[in-house]
Amino acid sequence: MTSSPSLPSSPTSYGHYIQGAFTESGDNPIERQSPAHGVPVSLYARGTAADAEQAIQAAKASFDSGDWVNTSGAERQAVLQKTANLIREHTSELGLIECLESGKPYQQSLDEMEWAAGVWDYASALCRHLHGDTSNSLGPDLFGMTLREPIGVCALITPWNFPLLIISQKLPFALAAGCSCVVKPSEFTSGTTLKLAAMLSEAGLPPGVCNVVTGHGDPVGSTFSTHPDVNMVSFTGSTAVGKAIMAAAAPTLKKVSLELGGKNPQLIFSDADLERSADAVCLGAWFNMGECCNSGSRVLVQEDIAEELVAKVLEKSQALKTGNPFDDVSVGAIINEAQYEKIQDFIRKGKAAGADLVLDGSGVEQGQGRFIAPTIFDKVPPDADIACDEIFGPVLSIVRFKDEAEALQIANSSWYGLSASVWTSNTDRALRCTRSLKAGTVWVNTFLDGAPELPFGGYKQSGLGRELGPEAVLEYTETKTVTMRIQKT
Repeated sequence: MTSSPSLPSSPTSYGHYIQGAFTESGDNPIERQSPAHGVPVSLYARGTAADAEQAIQAAKASFDSGDWVNTSGAERQAVLQKTANLIREHTSELGLIECLESGKPYQQSLDEMEWAAGVWDYASALCRHLHGDTSNSLGPDLFGMTLREPIGVCALITPWNFPLLIISQKLPFALAAGCSCVVKPSEFTSGTTLKLAAMLSEAGLPPGVCNVVTGHGDPVGSTFSTHPDVNMVSFTGSTAVGKAIMAAAAPTLKKVSLELGGKNPQLIFSDADLERSADAVCLGAWFNMGECCNSGSRVLVQEDIAEELVAKVLEKSQALKTGNPFDDVSVGAIINEAQYEKIQDFIRKGKAAGADLVLDGSGVEQGQGRFIAPTIFDKVPPDADIACDEIFGPVLSIVRFKDEAEALQIANSSWYGLSASVWTSNTDRALRCTRSLKAGTVWVNTFLDGAPELPFGGYKQSGLGRELGPEAVLEYTETKTVTMRIQKT
């Protein structure tokens, strides 16, 4: 375990990062308090529409100048790889910022820095593999080819639950394609994104190619989403906000990529390894306090093993510690008061729905922080709010099923389709379920495993497009067709 950090004596003040330099934070900054300690840890510039406009124009000027667009794949790779190395060099600093601002356990924050650096490693390799195609079968007089060109200025809007990791699932791929970017991190967790922008400059990224404006969705995010000089918006967050961004972007017909919510089922059949299944249930439900779009908060378990599985999950969950993220805990603090009240309301709804409350973590009190410990509902009706809606908190709903057909029907009844998992020792069943589940990611006998090489995104109302994987860089490109007529001799 890494040595425990300490609270800062005063909050860190940040300005916007535009044209390769930090601005002043201004007279009316946004104060961020640690959700685990109740003390100020960060002061952010309160972005205006004018700030967003300035960042967009800086990005557009950098794109039009060709300073980044015209670099070779090898040059881009060097910048992205150096950025990955800088993230690793500053792991302790970045991890502490993320821990203080998000409330997640410090050790988990450190782990996320390595995961993020690994994505930059992978994206850097794609810089040298971006290419078009040729067509030499159009007849003796014609030759055709396609070019992959950067789409232009990209607006990247990110949430508060995995600040550095999620911007790392967007920004390096946009840069690998040759785009210029404007970034709006969450007003709750902007620190690591601002540090990242400075690291990019240190790594050799030209000024104006990456600009960060902090503040609220209105006016910063709304300006990014509607501005005619922004060619693409990539957003990660709630489905409701994703729909609003899509509508805002429609008048300018800019490309929109969305990674949205999920209510992800884990299907556990009677022939599953119950010990491993129970471990995965706990990981899926309690990881990052349940504040995760991939949270496995909806467990579907076959009736004849339900009692045994619930007992194992209960025992493992009761052994986990909730509290100060500086300590050796598994569950940290809830991000803000609004989210805390939303989770408490879902717990009340679960009780009202008649589900069995097996473990109630709603009453945890520790100092000035906001904490909710693991909370488990069993025998949840499939149509109950806690079984259908994304809670984004440490609340697990266990739904029982009779057979495979019923399990799939319940799993696919959601309007979400981000991820799912299947637990069985029967290979045929695993393949049948994998084919039938309407989700962008399906795990078999595991949960939350992944790598930058594997695409990530959702079906249905869980999003549009894919991040990560070999084609992630293509999201940030346009395809140009070139047709040449060959003169006869």
